[in-house]
Order: sequence, then structure tokens, then C-alpha cells
Amino acid sequence: MSTVSLAFGRPTLVDRLLRRSLVTDIAFIAAGAAFTAVAAQLSVPLWPVPITGQTLAVLIVGSSLGALRGALSMVLYLVLGVVGLPVFSDQSHGIGVVAGPTGGYIVGFILAAALTGWLAQRKWDHRILGAIASFSAGTLVTFAVGLPWLAATLHLDLQQTLAGGLYPFLIGGVVKALLAAGFIRLAWFGVNRADSTDTRRF
Repeated sequence: MSTVSLAFGRPTLVDRLLRRSLVTDIAFIAAGAAFTAVAAQLSVPLWPVPITGQTLAVLIVGSSLGALRGALSMVLYLVLGVVGLPVFSDQSHGIGVVAGPTGGYIVGFILAAALTGWLAQRKWDHRILGAIASFSAGTLVTFAVGLPWLAATLHLDLQQTLAGGLYPFLIGGVVKALLAAGFIRLAWFGVNRADSTDTRRF
């Protein structure tokens, strides 16, 4: 008997925890958006772009949920902020945030979650080097959208854009990719260990 689900392709981490269904998909998508909203409040104020925990959350959500559900989770996060919930950094909200200097990063989260989810469905996150490569790619996608958006909204030249939107985040981006890779590998280790324990019982 088939079960209706938004997920497709190879199973990801959350599919090893709960069977795919529309109900679990919606719950995971909402949980991913909530996780990102909480991570956004872990913020170091900088101008024009603050350092936050959002990117780390996006990488974990994308890898755990897969391409479609990960992207939908970030779409939900964006929509919740636009309609007035204080989910963006420093509890900000509204269309003005998305239209402003940091909006490109928020839009980039959707593509980053989709990419890391797509790679996770091809088992990149099953090995530490693959996970690091996957999360580094997701981070680069976020910057690829965020930097031009930042430059356009503030009318910055290339050097100003890099100084304000890239250089302060290079070390943090590497650290977040490593943390996300370590977290996902540890989670997979736990899941596989539990599966092997259950098998030995029988």
C-alpha cells in the first residue's frame, strides 16, 4: 500500500526515524522552519549583515529532510517572517526584511536547503568528507544569492560587498559546515547503531 508523501527519492535521516507520510512531512517542514527561527536569534550584530545561527540550521534541515521538504521548510520560514511572525534575526519580521540588504540570504536559504537535501538523497551525508562538501556547497549557494542582493539594495561596489557580506563570515561559514557535518554523521551513526541493535535482537 502506497503512502502519500511530499518526499521522493532515497530516504534521508528523518525517514529513518518516522515513516514517510503527508502528516510527518508537514510536521518536519514546520519543525525545520521553527528550528531556523530559533537559530536566527543566536545573533552577533554586524552591519549590514549580522552573524547568526541560521545557516547552520538551514544545512541541517536540508540534509535531514531532503530536497523538496527542506526547500519547503525554508519557504515556510520566509512566509512566516513576511506575514509578521518575529522569526528573522533579532526577532525582526515583515516584507521589508526580505526586500532589504539581508533578504538575499533568506531567499538563498531555500536553494541551499534544496541542494544539501538533494546531495543527502545521494548519500553525501553518509561520509564525513561528503557531508563537509555538501554543506560547503550549501553555504556557497547562500552567498551566491545574498551577495548580489546586498550589493543591489545598498548600491555597493564589489569590494564593499565582499567586505560587508562575505569576509566577516568566512571562518564562521567553515565552522558551521564542520559542525553540521559532525552533527549529521553522529545522527547517522546513532540511527545505524540502533538498527543493528534491533537486528541482533531477532
